[in-house]
Amino acid sequence: RIRYEDSLRSSLPRWPPPPPPLPTIMRAQQTITTMRPRGGRRPSRLPGTPPPEVRHRKYVNPRPLEMYDLVVIGAGAGGLVSSRQAARRGAKSCMISAELAGGDCLNAGCVPSKALLRCAKLVREARKAAAPDNEFGIVLRRRKPSSSASDGDGGGQSSGGNDDDDYDGRKGTDSLGVEVAVDFPRIMERMRKLRSQIAPIDGHDRGDILGTQTFQGAGAFVSPSEIEVIEHGKRLGDASNPRLRFRKAVIATGGRPYVPTDVPGLEEAPYTTNLNLFNLQRLPKRMVVLGAGIVALEMAQAFSAFGSEVTVLQRSRLLSKGDDEAASVLKSALEKDGVSFLSGVKVREVKTLRKPTEDGGDLPLMNVSITCKEHADLNLSLECECLLLALGRIANVQSVGLESANVQYHPVNGVLVNDYAQSISNPNVYSAGDCVANVPRLTHMSGEMAKVVVQNSLFDGRWKLSSFVVPAVMYTEPEYAVVSSVISLSDNGHVVPTTAREDDEEELDIYKTELKHNDRAILDGSDKNGFVKIFCKKGTGEIVGCTVVSSRAGEIVNEVSLAMKHGIGLEGLGRNIHSYPTLGEGVMGCGLQFINSKWTT
Repeated sequence: RIRYEDSLRSSLPRWPPPPPPLPTIMRAQQTITTMRPRGGRRPSRLPGTPPPEVRHRKYVNPRPLEMYDLVVIGAGAGGLVSSRQAARRGAKSCMISAELAGGDCLNAGCVPSKALLRCAKLVREARKAAAPDNEFGIVLRRRKPSSSASDGDGGGQSSGGNDDDDYDGRKGTDSLGVEVAVDFPRIMERMRKLRSQIAPIDGHDRGDILGTQTFQGAGAFVSPSEIEVIEHGKRLGDASNPRLRFRKAVIATGGRPYVPTDVPGLEEAPYTTNLNLFNLQRLPKRMVVLGAGIVALEMAQAFSAFGSEVTVLQRSRLLSKGDDEAASVLKSALEKDGVSFLSGVKVREVKTLRKPTEDGGDLPLMNVSITCKEHADLNLSLECECLLLALGRIANVQSVGLESANVQYHPVNGVLVNDYAQSISNPNVYSAGDCVANVPRLTHMSGEMAKVVVQNSLFDGRWKLSSFVVPAVMYTEPEYAVVSSVISLSDNGHVVPTTAREDDEEELDIYKTELKHNDRAILDGSDKNGFVKIFCKKGTGEIVGCTVVSSRAGEIVNEVSLAMKHGIGLEGLGRNIHSYPTLGEGVMGCGLQFINSKWTT
């Protein structure tokens, strides 16, 4: 039995359990189709629950057309953009959605994680405000109940602001203390509510409005020119499964978290990945994070702010392919927020001491046995209620029938393509997103690749992946942002792994602005260790990359990305007028350094 959804979930534990079920009346409403009632109003739903258009409980697939210009397998960023843009431009297109529309980004990635990070940032700010004699002049006061409230008349009114009736936090902090408490279920409820506000744009009814059909089920090639939709509960080859004939096809099946297979006890353990992390209903007392990349560090800092004891296990160092100086600054920042780090870690075994209850009432308990560089002569054991695996991603290329379509692929890295996002072995098949080998696995990268796919497959375009200048951001506090040209080609034009850039003075000129001297940073009391670093070809102002560590790094890096894309040199950035006071002046500072280096006396 071949089902694409099984290829995604087979290695994952059934933990954490899904959120509590909706009341019966609400679940009944979620079985309706996505036809919008007259008047344009959507069916009502409980706050914080996914809208019905994200995953149809009783969705009826449309009748297939005789021939499609473009058939897309996958409903994430790559699939949504390619199928809908093709329809907007007059093509007959359809999209096959195996799971939740919106893919990982909406359901288990960018969107829910940023909702948690916002809460974590506010918790940190609240603790600063609660500190006695804080520099911001914030005084926490506890107001006494009014006499009317104490008399039981139900009024509940305060006494009107008389200072004698107010509790001044400065006076009682030492003896009573001021605690900033965290309501974790409400944090998760907020996340789900905000996710549900964003979700409709990815829903099936939106695709119908734009002119593209959506088939619910798993897509699998049965020939180089035909795809079968394996409807839920059916098998490949079932006579009732829709068959879709195409002129061009797109593989946009995304990726999934990498789970090691060589760690004894891990497969049976109730570990967590990004796919089920956002189902948690209780805050784990202790969290062990295996990995030191973007997902690992973002969630480590967030859960530490919420109150978990977080330990990050590094195999090598933070940001193993990133900037050394940035890694050092970020590690110090996370340690200040309570995150512990162990480096050079090898996980020897994972033992499950207690399994979770199905209703989520009791969290699991695991014991992680390790060796590490800091304690080379010891075998350490860490107990935790949440073991988060954040070791990177692998492509979803199994159970898609790629052999039947004559599409070459790597079982871990993904579909092999050329500079036009076209399969190197079947010119009628293209690919976009996390399932493509040797490209950055980012939502905005998937969307841009989808545009390339549509232009090249349907409109004889020659748009190239190698022309991409791709920014990437880690939304820790401070943020870490980079931008560079990231697509490398072999001699025959195939996309291949990008070799590491050597950031040394023999190959590059490096211009750096430290933000501790930036007026906005000084006034905000932030970014004391932040910086903007711009890399240029030796002896020129041609920008080849940039690294930013700042509370607003994700906003700052876009200026450099634009300059690189359109050939604006570092001198141009230096002569561009920047608003004062802004952290973005750090970019201008690098430009002024370049200009000053060319002055002669």
